[in-house]
Amino acid sequence: MSAPASESRFVVPALAAVYVIWGSTYLAMRVAVEALPPFMMASVRFVLVGLVLLTFLKVRGAAWPTPKEWLLSLPVGVLMFVLGNGTVALAEKHISSGIAAVVCGTMPLCAAAMGPLFGERATPREWGGLIAGFAGVAVLGFGSELRAEPLYAAILCVAPIAWAAGSMLSRKLPLPKGLMSAATQMTTGGFAMAFVSLAAGERVPEHIPLKVGLSWVYLCIFGSLVAYSAYTYLLRATRPAVATSYSYVNPAIAVAMGALLGNESVGPEVIVAVVLIVGATAMVVMGRTPSTPATRSSSPS
Repeated sequence: MSAPASESRFVVPALAAVYVIWGSTYLAMRVAVEALPPFMMASVRFVLVGLVLLTFLKVRGAAWPTPKEWLLSLPVGVLMFVLGNGTVALAEKHISSGIAAVVCGTMPLCAAAMGPLFGERATPREWGGLIAGFAGVAVLGFGSELRAEPLYAAILCVAPIAWAAGSMLSRKLPLPKGLMSAATQMTTGGFAMAFVSLAAGERVPEHIPLKVGLSWVYLCIFGSLVAYSAYTYLLRATRPAVATSYSYVNPAIAVAMGALLGNESVGPEVIVAVVLIVGATAMVVMGRTPSTPATRSSSPS
């Protein structure tokens, strides 16, 4: 569907929001975990944002989720937020934000690869994109800090797989619609992440630097509330290929921001990997037929 004339003026600002904000959240998360325990930081973020969304939607007259919807939201929340987002936060204590974003940029490729498991057959064009995209990950692994940090590289690679699985599963389960679905997933995922944080023995730091606190606030307000609302609008007002185009723009923006603002090094292997993964993701996303529903997802950050 195309946006009605009265709403079309919001398409460009919404695209700019998901491109820039979700591209910048990787660096913001990298700064946040300098002092905040990764799972604790993420759990408080998503519980808080989830509860704010629930309250806002309830005031607007939305139906409260049923017990069954809450229960079915839990596995999706665990996949997308504990294993999808929490692993990125953990890995970014040792791996730069730009490289984390490039690896997470393979999420649509993972979703396409999982398609047959969910009754969706991949097209030859999608298989071509998968080969090119995962070749980009291989190039990244041979010459970057992923090779120097094999454990955290493996943990990081869990993120796009789990996020894709959660996104695919969310399309098969009878979950709440629109932002209410996001609210239940964030809330259940956030509480599940709190249990992981407790089990890992994470503790609140005695001192939180100002830049760390500001980064966490930025993740809550802009990374979750603003950008996700913009993405939900795009899913309703534009073609799926337009709404999901953030997935091949974010890695390039994240690498640029990491280099310019975070003093992160960008070697030639990172540039090659970005080109391969961005191009491969564009092949997969733009190659979907209009009848193929967009994967309900945001960003692993």
